Amino acid sequence: MNIVVHSSMNIPMDLNLKNMKIAVVGLGYVGMPLAIALAKYGSVVGYDVNKKRVADLNEGWDSNREIRQNILRATSCLFTDEIGKIADCRIYIVTVPTPIDDNNDPDLTIVENASAALGGIVKKGDVIVYESTVYPGVTEDICGPIIERESGLKSGVDFFLGYSPERINPGDEVHTVENITKVVAAQNDEVADLLVELYGQMNGGNIFKAVDIKTAEASKAIENAQRDINIAFINEVTMLLNKHGLRAHDVIEAASTKWNFLPFRPGLVGGHCIGVDPYYLAKSAIDVGHQPEVILAGRKTNDGMGAYIAGRIDYFLNESGKSKADILVLGFTFKENINDIRNTKVIDVIRDLKSKGHNVDVHDPHAMADEVKEHYDLDILSSLPKEKKYDCVALMVPHTTYKDMNATTISRFVKSSGGSRSIIYDLKHIWNDEEFPDSVDYKYL
Repeated sequence: MNIVVHSSMNIPMDLNLKNMKIAVVGLGYVGMPLAIALAKYGSVVGYDVNKKRVADLNEGWDSNREIRQNILRATSCLFTDEIGKIADCRIYIVTVPTPIDDNNDPDLTIVENASAALGGIVKKGDVIVYESTVYPGVTEDICGPIIERESGLKSGVDFFLGYSPERINPGDEVHTVENITKVVAAQNDEVADLLVELYGQMNGGNIFKAVDIKTAEASKAIENAQRDINIAFINEVTMLLNKHGLRAHDVIEAASTKWNFLPFRPGLVGGHCIGVDPYYLAKSAIDVGHQPEVILAGRKTNDGMGAYIAGRIDYFLNESGKSKADILVLGFTFKENINDIRNTKVIDVIRDLKSKGHNVDVHDPHAMADEVKEHYDLDILSSLPKEKKYDCVALMVPHTTYKDMNATTISRFVKSSGGSRSIIYDLKHIWNDEEFPDSVDYKYL
């Protein structure tokens, strides 16, 4: 693609996508799949400040278990932790995390540091695209000025900003970066068209060009906030139904027979997107003088679900005469079949159960024990117990390992003697078709 350049723009007349080297800055769950996909069509370098992460990738090992070893070893993408080795690139795609702090306020430290680093190497005519989730205005009003300060160049004149919100769903092998609609936006039409071609080459041109960068930023923020609110509604309804002695999954099954009912399911809402993005949207609302009632109400409900679920388990145990029980929690990651433990709400369930006097063991076939220990000061089992029996088995995350278990296998973990009944608590309702022994009470929301 040869861009027709306005005379006021200080970018080379021969700017051509086929000759432009690309850097992906941040090699996590978002950056890695993107770098691998783009490398099929041109020269790509992946950059990350984590030296161990880069060393693993250069050895052909993705610790996130998102990229298969044979694909990683075959890619033409290069990986580096040296900023100077991406200084000759022309397009920089920033895919670093944007978490929240302990007060649930957006923490832009990582994306600001990445912007400052790029400011030290950016050249006239370069394009810097942000994929990190932010609130409207961050790309142009926060990141742009940082790059200007470090480079001495002018945003929109010497270098150009773009935004293309990430839509990666870890563990999802269907909605990959090559199979989804990509939203793009930039400071002018010429650069936006460049991004249309850049991303379009890997997904068959399935691109939506937003009217401007702030619109694209806002679109990402509301995507996950909407899902968060829908789940919050179901979670609140679940609490109501439980007080009526009803089970939410049963009610939802009946309601789902109506053609326009949205069958969201109750549960824990954590992770790096749905559990975080609404706070970014709320921050932007407060900045412009709007009080985000619904957005924050949804977050409050969902943030309280860990304690609620622990309370339900405790209630059922007390019913069976066990005020201090041995509990096996199955699953710790924030969603199924991945090893991502960021912002997992299972920890809330565990801590609350322990505060009620219960003894809790935790197993997860995907979570890395050293990371769980480092981030949550929690020791998890490396394998399912062979001898120890529990008063309660509580399924929190529907990993395939657990879904494939039958009633006989599951029942091996619970106590079958002593006169009192054991509990199997199935948060995700995946074992509802199993027939458990008479000594076991099967419970769910």
